[in-house]
Amino acid sequence: MVIYLKPGADADLVKKALIARGQWVQQVEKGRNGEVLGFQLASFSSAIPAAELERIEGVARVGVPASEHPRVDAQGPRVSVSGTEVGGGAPPVLLSGPCAVESEERIHEIARQLAPLGVSFLRGGAYKPRTSPYNFQGHGAEALRWLRRAADAHGLKVVTEAMSEVDVPLVAEFADLLQIGSRNMQNFSLLKAAGRSGRPVLLKRAMSATVEEWLLAGEYLLVHGAPGVIFCERGIRGFDGSTRNLLDLGAVALLSTVHRLPVVVDPSHATGRRDLVLPLAKAALAAGAAGVMIETHDDPSQALSDGPQALLPWQLRELAPFGEKR
Repeated sequence: MVIYLKPGADADLVKKALIARGQWVQQVEKGRNGEVLGFQLASFSSAIPAAELERIEGVARVGVPASEHPRVDAQGPRVSVSGTEVGGGAPPVLLSGPCAVESEERIHEIARQLAPLGVSFLRGGAYKPRTSPYNFQGHGAEALRWLRRAADAHGLKVVTEAMSEVDVPLVAEFADLLQIGSRNMQNFSLLKAAGRSGRPVLLKRAMSATVEEWLLAGEYLLVHGAPGVIFCERGIRGFDGSTRNLLDLGAVALLSTVHRLPVVVDPSHATGRRDLVLPLAKAALAAGAAGVMIETHDDPSQALSDGPQALLPWQLRELAPFGEKR
């Protein structure tokens, strides 16, 4: 944003008025004789309508750059997923389940335990993107069927990941909410296919993505027909090994409060630490998250992936916004 001054305006007073409104003056534009013509504001300044800034004495006009993601900007704060409203003042949603769908019996048992605890979406990977090619990669199409049957049997909806544009039609057949994983946030062929699927999409932030790149990935989905995008913060790459990733709650507040978008938080992948999942889930809701996504397993010691970060289903009772269904 650029603030242009009127001829003869007191630049110092204008600058102080901008600071009082939470604006960071990043650069000063000067004329040939040294007079201040305007100020360039930093992108991390507080969100204030241009019309309010134009009312500051000495300001001629405010230049606002065109958005690169107009469809995301226009989407609004609420997305409907098979009748469940996410964001926009709706009650927060809880998405939970194992990292991977390991067997039909196990996913049914986990769903049975989760259903009374306020969970809306059963999560679980049929296709698993693993860093090592030797790790468990998921059961594929068969796991999608197990997941759908378990969710239907216990009154839950399904969220699961599509890893390739080739897989999208099949995943969309079984999922209520189609997930794009962190590693695929900028897989543009996949984003186009997911948009064409007709399903709303849960878009996870890549581990090194800026917020603007994340929003532009959402724009890809909406341009290609997605009925709605729910953004998911799952931690970005940091330098401190105390947690698996670095949970960016500032981005959560930014998307929910300033951009007015539905955003959920995955504290399981953000920390990799079972003992921090619930405190950060509560912090995410306080920051404006429309819901939280938490890995659970009925026997984490036997989990085929991500066992150390999975909670036991009953531990979700600590999340006050949800509570047990009566």
